[in-house]
Amino acid sequence: MTGREWIVDAHHHVWDLAVRDQEWITGDELAPLARTFTLTDLEPEARAAGVYATVLVQTVTVPEETPEFLALADGNDLVAGVVGWTDLTAPDIADTLAVLRELPGGDRLVAIRHQVQGEPDPEWLLRPDVRRGLSAVAAAGLVYDLVVQPRQLPATVRAAALVPELTFVLDHAGKPPIATRSLHPWADDLQALAGRPNTVCKLSGLVTEADLRSWTVDDLRPYADTVLDAFGPDRLMFGSDWPVCRLAASYAEVVDAARTLTEDLAEDEREAVFATTAERVYGLR
Repeated sequence: MTGREWIVDAHHHVWDLAVRDQEWITGDELAPLARTFTLTDLEPEARAAGVYATVLVQTVTVPEETPEFLALADGNDLVAGVVGWTDLTAPDIADTLAVLRELPGGDRLVAIRHQVQGEPDPEWLLRPDVRRGLSAVAAAGLVYDLVVQPRQLPATVRAAALVPELTFVLDHAGKPPIATRSLHPWADDLQALAGRPNTVCKLSGLVTEADLRSWTVDDLRPYADTVLDAFGPDRLMFGSDWPVCRLAASYAEVVDAARTLTEDLAEDEREAVFATTAERVYGLR
């Protein structure tokens, strides 16, 4: 698939329902996710797909989760990076980030993420206290992962302009409305975000924005092409979004779809999407 035949999965999750509930897992549609998913579950699927390194991404906004994830990464040779959570609005965020870096596995902390998609204010990222937190993330040498809805993309563009020293990584391509086959205004706002040089995008989460039961690669293609045109391979990274992807596709099916969507790229461009962009942006070892 690539010259190296190895993949970095830049976006996956785990959770243990014996430790805490995942309050976002509600309703019949999400019911298949209402169980514990561990690295032991992930590893055989990832290895079979040619994945040699992954990035473990936060799921809930509680301070205990990030140290737990760092400890998991510290004891596992698959997880090369952790996207954690801390309160961006806290006055002592710089101190909190420093403490996290000193914990077991703290060297695997590569980024911070907040569930902006759940914030009712579409301009939450532009609040002065949030912007101060974003600057602290940049000062700590970390990246900021963006999980937003399309309606929040305009504010995301402005935030990237206001904090140019911070690299913003857009998760799941900004959740395009694939199921309704709409491109605009999502595509226009995505292009505007890509116009900021401090932004990167993940080719992830597309299958769960499509029709969960009947999606095809052709359904995904206009959105993947838009992302590729906007960001280019050097600012695009593959992510499985496992186990959330299981609502629509297996791990192998997600990887195969991404391979098909990028099959017209040159070899070095595919290597960027499937490995080197994530390695560079997150500073993975």
